[in-house]
Amino acid sequence: MIELSKAGTIYTVTMDNGENMICLDWQQRMLEILDQLEDNPVAGTAMVLIGVGKFFSNGLNLNELNKLDGAGWTLFARQMNEIHRRMLMLPFPTVAAVNGHAFAGGAFMALSCDYRIMREDRGWICISEVDAGVPLPQGMMEFLRLRLPAATVRDAVLTGRRYDADDAMAAGFSDGKAAAELLLGMATELARDLACKEPSIFKAIKHAYYAPIVKGLA
Repeated sequence: MIELSKAGTIYTVTMDNGENMICLDWQQRMLEILDQLEDNPVAGTAMVLIGVGKFFSNGLNLNELNKLDGAGWTLFARQMNEIHRRMLMLPFPTVAAVNGHAFAGGAFMALSCDYRIMREDRGWICISEVDAGVPLPQGMMEFLRLRLPAATVRDAVLTGRRYDADDAMAAGFSDGKAAAELLLGMATELARDLACKEPSIFKAIKHAYYAPIVKGLA
């Protein structure tokens, strides 16, 4: 479902389950991986998050989630917020290599990384809740407001616009693009370059930068 690998000091988290849709099992595995990532990282540590094939992540698995009772939904929402908080607060650089479509919850996972590189020839990033019939909680709306330009947030949430790699760069969703065969390498190189900063200072500045988002997801 989600695999963690490491080359030197660079971790790669690979989502490899078809559309990589988010459900309770997916959350549990991601929380386990976050436990490992947070466990005494050394100088030079960084992380790349990537999917496989057509999808980075196609968002929430509503077929599974709609089977939950109230307590199940409460657990899901709490764990989703926890995942975003912990991703944002990882004490080292993180880069999303957006290999394919990143819709709704998948887009939020990409935005939980410090930087995003998109595949240049295929895949959209999209806040699709308005078309999926799913309201955005206030905390997630604040997440977007603090991660993207105001006009981008307005258009993304009210229209469900799909951004390809070029549009995503212009709108502030993405920091770069690459051919499919070069995507992971480019994301890894960026992560490695960022990881050369002094770890304690990088951590302190990153935590201060993301503190307003984390507060909204508490």
